[in-house]
Amino acid sequence: MPDKKRFDLITLGNYTKDTIVTRAGTRHVHGGGFNYAARAAAAAGLSVAAVTRLAEEDREMVAQLEAAGVTVFPRWTDSSTIMRLEYPTDNVDERILTVAATAGSLEPDQVDGLEAPAFVVSPSIRGEVGIDVLQAIRRPGVLVGLDVQGYVRIRRDDGVLEHTHWPEIAETLALVDVLKTDAVEAASLTGTDDHEAAARMLAGYGPREVVLTHRDGLLVLADGRVHEARFTPRELRGRSGRGDTCLGSYLTWRLHADPAQAILWAAAATSLKLEKEGPLTATRAEIEEAFEARGGVVHSAAR
Repeated sequence: MPDKKRFDLITLGNYTKDTIVTRAGTRHVHGGGFNYAARAAAAAGLSVAAVTRLAEEDREMVAQLEAAGVTVFPRWTDSSTIMRLEYPTDNVDERILTVAATAGSLEPDQVDGLEAPAFVVSPSIRGEVGIDVLQAIRRPGVLVGLDVQGYVRIRRDDGVLEHTHWPEIAETLALVDVLKTDAVEAASLTGTDDHEAAARMLAGYGPREVVLTHRDGLLVLADGRVHEARFTPRELRGRSGRGDTCLGSYLTWRLHADPAQAILWAAAATSLKLEKEGPLTATRAEIEEAFEARGGVVHSAAR
């Protein structure tokens, strides 16, 4: 048994080498849901670890995470996951995702010896983080957050990602405490565009809380109660990574506060992230200021 390494929060998922195409042009960024979530938690001052897979040629991303205070546990692969994200309209929830190559599946031994009160599972496509890994982190007293994107998306023969039937939904969500979905994914899974109704249907599979993001903000269903908050970026430049940042920041605050406060922190942090391409770069002080402007309260336990 390896020596235990303890953190406040651990993120899981493959690194993605992203090409983002919008009407404003084409940009290349370091992506991956685990990356955005880790940076959101680190910005709040948590001790954060990231478990990932990527090619050694992309170790620059590891260095960037480490520079942000994140401890990275990489597994080197022949190729990183290579993704193209196209936004054909001004509606940021309309996008076409294409994957040219993948870094494969995380393995349970990648989390051996790693402990934390919260895990954020942020895969990009189905098969990246399996039930075996979820079972490895599902321990008493541990809060497991999962982004549904990596379970409803499959890669077609032409590389395009599409939403499809998820046979293991009940088995998977029985292992999850906080489920994150966006409006498009929620509609695909439930058949309804009503955010609250979709959240309640998804909660029926087992998660105690559902975080649903949409173009204007987010909705949280917790213990049967609905909370809502708007995103308020001064300008919208960084749609990619919105949900991952939201889940990472929500769980960060949820470790010591109730859902009504956690949603305000998540909305504040995500709004700041939306102003820039790439992961959240705002300081703890900047997030606190935006959080308090929404009526959030910073307790001593959160500092």
